[in-house]
Amino acid sequence: MKRRGFFLALVVMAAILWSGAVFANTVEFKFAHSGSLEHQYQIGAEHFKKVVEEKSGGELKVNIFPQAQLGGERDLAEGVRMGTIEMSSVAASNLAGFVPELQVFGVPFLFQTREQVYSVLDGTVGKDLADIMLAKGFKNLSIWEVGFRNITNNVRPVKTPEDMKGLKIRVQESKIWIEFMKRLGAIATPIPFGELYTALQQKVVDGQENPVATIYSMKFYEVQKYLSLTGHTYEPAIVIANPKWFNGLDPKHQAILVEAAAEAAAYQRATLAEMDKERFEIIKKAGVQVEENPDKEAFAKATEDLYKVLADVVPEALVQKIKDEAAKVK
Repeated sequence: MKRRGFFLALVVMAAILWSGAVFANTVEFKFAHSGSLEHQYQIGAEHFKKVVEEKSGGELKVNIFPQAQLGGERDLAEGVRMGTIEMSSVAASNLAGFVPELQVFGVPFLFQTREQVYSVLDGTVGKDLADIMLAKGFKNLSIWEVGFRNITNNVRPVKTPEDMKGLKIRVQESKIWIEFMKRLGAIATPIPFGELYTALQQKVVDGQENPVATIYSMKFYEVQKYLSLTGHTYEPAIVIANPKWFNGLDPKHQAILVEAAAEAAAYQRATLAEMDKERFEIIKKAGVQVEENPDKEAFAKATEDLYKVLADVVPEALVQKIKDEAAKVK
C-alpha cells in the first residue's frame, strides 16, 4: 500500500510539473477592437482565436477584448504601437492618424466590387501598404473587411448629391472625409465611433456613413430613417501587431499568426457576404427607407478629383496603382 501511495504521489507530482511547464510555455496575448459582439471585427477575431489556438496546440492563447473595452480605435492603435496591446483590428480611416497613406481608402469610388478589393489588397498593393505601416510602428498581419460605406440620415432620402446639402453627417477625423462632405454640400462633423449611436439618437448629427454590416451590428438603424446604398468607399479592417512583440515570438508562432490572420480574412469575408442580405432585410423591416439605386455617377462626378487634397500624404502613384490593379478585375 505504501508503494502504491508513493507511486500515486509521483504521478500527481509529475502531472503538476507538466501542467506548470505547459502554462509557463503558453504565450497569452490581447486582441482588442472597438466593435460590438456582432461586428465584423468580432467575426474575424473569433475565427482568428480558434485557428491560432488549434494550430499552436494551446501554446498561443488569444484573449479578445471587444466593444472598446481597452479604448477607441485611436487608443487601440496607440496601444499596439507602444506595446501595451499586442494585437488589434482598426479601420484604415482611423489608423490613418498614424499612417497618413491609409487615407487612400477615403478616395471615393476607388473600387466597385468586392472582387476588385480582394485582388488588390491581397496582392502587391497590400504588401506595399504593409511596408509603409511597418515603418510607422505597426506589423500588418492581414487585411479584413469593414465593407463598402453607405449614407444614412434622419432628414430625407438621398438619391443625388443635391440631397446631401445641409445635412450634418458624422465623419472620421480625416481631411479627405471632411472635404468629401463639403463637396456634397453636407456639414462634416467628426465624432468618435463609440459615441456615434448616442449622437444619432440625440440628433447631434443628422446621419453617418458606414457599411450595412456596421449599421446593423452597431444598431444605427434604430436611430436612422433613411439609408442610401452609395457604396462610395471601401473600408478595410487593418489587423496590426506590435512589431517588437511579434519579432520576439518563436518563428513557428509567428507563422501561425500570419496563417491564422489570412484564414480569418477569408472566413470573415465569406461570412459577411452571406450575412449582408439577411441584415439588409432586417434593417428594412425595422422601418428604414432604403434607396437602392442612388445616382453613383453623379456622386463620383462631384468628388472625382478629391484625391488631390491628399497629395501631401498619399502618393498619386499609389492611387493610380490601385486603380490600375482594380481595373484588371472584371
